[in-house]
Amino acid sequence: MASLREIESRIASTKKTSQITRAMQMVSASKLNRAEVNAKKFVPYMDKVEEVVGAIAAVTKDSGHPLLTARPVKKSAYIVVTSDRGLVGGYNAHIFRAVTRAIEQRHKSKDEVVIIVIGRKGYEFFGRLGYQIEESLIGLSDHPRFEEVKDIANRAVGMFTEGVYDEVFLYYNHFISAISNEATERKLLPLTDISSGSANSSYEFEPSAEAILETLLPQYTESLIYGAVLDGKASEHASSMTAMKTATDNASDLIDSLTLQFNRARQAAITQEITEIVAGVAALE
Repeated sequence: MASLREIESRIASTKKTSQITRAMQMVSASKLNRAEVNAKKFVPYMDKVEEVVGAIAAVTKDSGHPLLTARPVKKSAYIVVTSDRGLVGGYNAHIFRAVTRAIEQRHKSKDEVVIIVIGRKGYEFFGRLGYQIEESLIGLSDHPRFEEVKDIANRAVGMFTEGVYDEVFLYYNHFISAISNEATERKLLPLTDISSGSANSSYEFEPSAEAILETLLPQYTESLIYGAVLDGKASEHASSMTAMKTATDNASDLIDSLTLQFNRARQAAITQEITEIVAGVAALE
């Protein structure tokens, strides 16, 4: 059995750990509030842009725009949104599992796959597995601006247009609530499943639908990536908050257990001392 001093030392260190995890929980909760607002504010914008793009695509079905045209698939790209830091529970593991499972089902060789990764953890994971990492973005802020994501999104769209790869899938954690998120896949390119928009929508295009489509489609695709990053950040902060709350609760349980163990050990020591005193007195008689 551990000595009283050792148990006291463990209680003290566990209390310090609990203070740290509780502080990290509060920080993550604060970040989550703002990240959730950012993610939700972006949804109406994306819904409207998708409606407009769908309306334009409906009247330019034979435009032959490369972002709308499916072609034989020789190489696929996977854009994967992960975190830069750990201590986020199963946030990254869910994404890694979904991506690797999809790759195993769709491809016979890693040569058919390139990875575009956002987040240090994803870069390290896919690097260890030997995948070709075409582009990476590390060190995003907790509340990313579009300018931070624009370059990598623009390059991803550009390489598809140039034929470096023939389809693009987007993977991220979709924020559901503070205690729930879901690994989500979206086929990003080619844009073959765009809704034709509301039947009641009526637009006039100047100078022409084709000219607008040429400008709007890349921006729409880049915005989808940015929206996934915002959604992923909200999920990341929620996962961090939940993980730190669990760690704090576990630390409290451990402190209670160690305190009980300490009290029992102290009581045993006191009992032993009393027994020795009584035995000594009895011997003197």
